Amino acid sequence: MISTNRTLSGSSQSPRSPSSQPPYLSVSVSDPVKLGNGVQAYISYRVITKTNFPEYQGPEKIVIRRYSDFIWLRDRLFEKYKGIFIPPLPEKSAVEKFRFSAEFIEMRRQALDIFVNRIASHHALQQSEDLRTFLQADEETMERLRAHETSIFKKKPADLMQMFKDVQSKVSDVVLGKEKPVEESDPEYEKLKHYIFELENHLAEAQKHAYRLVKRHRELGQSLSDFGKAVKLLGACEGNSLGRAFSELGAKSETLSVKLQKEAHQLLMNFEEPLKDYVRAVQSVKATITERANAFRRQCELTETIKLKEINLNKLSLIRSDKVGEAEMEYNELKAESEEATRLFESIVRLMNEELVHFQERKTLDMGIAFNEFARGQARLANGIADAWRSLLPKLEACSSS
Repeated sequence: MISTNRTLSGSSQSPRSPSSQPPYLSVSVSDPVKLGNGVQAYISYRVITKTNFPEYQGPEKIVIRRYSDFIWLRDRLFEKYKGIFIPPLPEKSAVEKFRFSAEFIEMRRQALDIFVNRIASHHALQQSEDLRTFLQADEETMERLRAHETSIFKKKPADLMQMFKDVQSKVSDVVLGKEKPVEESDPEYEKLKHYIFELENHLAEAQKHAYRLVKRHRELGQSLSDFGKAVKLLGACEGNSLGRAFSELGAKSETLSVKLQKEAHQLLMNFEEPLKDYVRAVQSVKATITERANAFRRQCELTETIKLKEINLNKLSLIRSDKVGEAEMEYNELKAESEEATRLFESIVRLMNEELVHFQERKTLDMGIAFNEFARGQARLANGIADAWRSLLPKLEACSSS
């Protein structure tokens, strides 16, 4: 849960709060519950909002939301806030048997909590009417909104990565000579795109190896548990000092197994998941880069079309055609559309530059925390393992010397 403050021009005090209290918006996603059966089964979440923003219905609101509601919010923001990096959502589990596992549900709950709080803490997104609807509307209203959105955007790719793949296919067309390239020639922008591609690759590689570390911890924990049980049975057969030593060795092995399993879970939640989250975040940045490319292309296309329209208008004027009035109207409409396209492109560029600064600052902080947690966890585990084995040495040495 994140408590969010904002600064607004003019009066922003809520009549429900003391004048000295700063504006805040606090959201938490909790209490996942499985509903339905079979292919219709899904997880619902309790979303609790606490705020003193005057445009909200009250100081606290509790609603029930499902994953598709979060998708609705993400898609609405992506459509309306061009140039802003819309926070990423956790992906769906492709494996049915993991979809309702306790660990997967908790990972998704945590990721959804991060998602909605990133929106609530963003100075522009927190003022979105769609966010207010998401945080306050009843379930029936959300269901109608989802159905309406699906009917409108059913041909629109729901996944941001798919949108970027569409652009990549256009790049392939350019390479094959099927389409004339229309790209920005800004060297700094080219450096940015190269950095984003490199960052995604390196984060994905780090996340892959973090997953292997989690798997290794779990496998070692299971092996120690199995070994501990076997050694305890061996000790029971002996019944003397050697038997007692074996029994203690088995007990220590089982204790260490629990430590390893616990550390594997911590490693998953505090290290692998943050890395995976930033892989998704980079894909959101790439989606905005795609929007910028589309806006630039549209601006160029309109500029070229206006030139042709202007030539045509001049020809009609020279021959005193009765179509001059209609041509002038088309030309003025196109010029207004071109000016709007230019404003949109310039807005996307400006917002992207601002977003990149915040993205880098947040990434530095979050990655620092994740790697610090990783190092602390590994040191804690190594010390615990060393202490456990060290405590057994006197008894085992006594058995070996007798």
